[in-house]
Amino acid sequence: MDAPKPLGKLIAVGGNEDKGTYANPRRRKKYYLNFFELGILKRVVLESGKTDPRIEVVTTASMIPEEVGAIYVSSFGMLNCLNVGVLDIRVPADTDQPDHLQRLAQADIIMFSGGDQSRLKEMFGGTRFLKLLTERYQQEPHFVIAGTSAGAMAMSQIMIRGGSVPEALLKGAVKMGTGLALIQNVVIDSHFVKRGRFGRLIEAVGLHPKLIGIGLGEDTGVLIRDGNLIETIGSNLVIIVDGHNIRHNNTPAAAKGTALSIENMTMHVLAKGNVYDIRERKFFVDKRTHDEAVGTSATVLPTPAVS
Repeated sequence: MDAPKPLGKLIAVGGNEDKGTYANPRRRKKYYLNFFELGILKRVVLESGKTDPRIEVVTTASMIPEEVGAIYVSSFGMLNCLNVGVLDIRVPADTDQPDHLQRLAQADIIMFSGGDQSRLKEMFGGTRFLKLLTERYQQEPHFVIAGTSAGAMAMSQIMIRGGSVPEALLKGAVKMGTGLALIQNVVIDSHFVKRGRFGRLIEAVGLHPKLIGIGLGEDTGVLIRDGNLIETIGSNLVIIVDGHNIRHNNTPAAAKGTALSIENMTMHVLAKGNVYDIRERKFFVDKRTHDEAVGTSATVLPTPAVS
């Protein structure tokens, strides 16, 4: 029996800059939020169905949480969203504080910042916070969980922890781990096109060929409804890697550092408005085309009118 479809929405964003993952913490880059100008944050707000939703920004992944939190508060403020808080959770003991759980319970949108995705698993794995977050996502139709860069990558059950781009398509170039398991049937990579991360997503799917690989370009995101239907938002590209039809595949058995050999991996390139159905593993030009193809019984809830 299939698991029930989650009623909430995931919005995974490819990111723009590192947002705090600098090799030298003293080195400060200016933090830009370019995807605000391209409407992604506006779409995050719209999907909640409210003009001034309660938003909580989780800065746990970042090494510069104060700066990151202030930027998000300011950016949401430009959308006339003034009910914005920052959950600055830095140590595991803080995760399940009653105040944090109460704020999570009252939020319409949870936004995970970028940084180090492994920190999100380390901080939230097995916590009451994650249990409540998952329950709300599963049960509440207009609850939105958004994440950029690391915050997007940590949404999946199988997660890319990191990996070397120069060694792409050599066994071991990608480092795998477990994420927050909000969605089970995908693996997500960010900063995808600009940083040339094709190789590590291909290796990730080669290791787990029943997962759909989602490579998020910068200034680009995907809205995932029903835990299944992907809609591309933003200005750049989303790459889908499907390993279900792979025949020859030496990825699991290859020795570390040796070349990968994979036959018949499928790739799709999605631009703004294109749709991909994870369960059916099919590309559609837009959501209307998808809905016409699958019939009204599979049509997801429409975006609510803003009130």
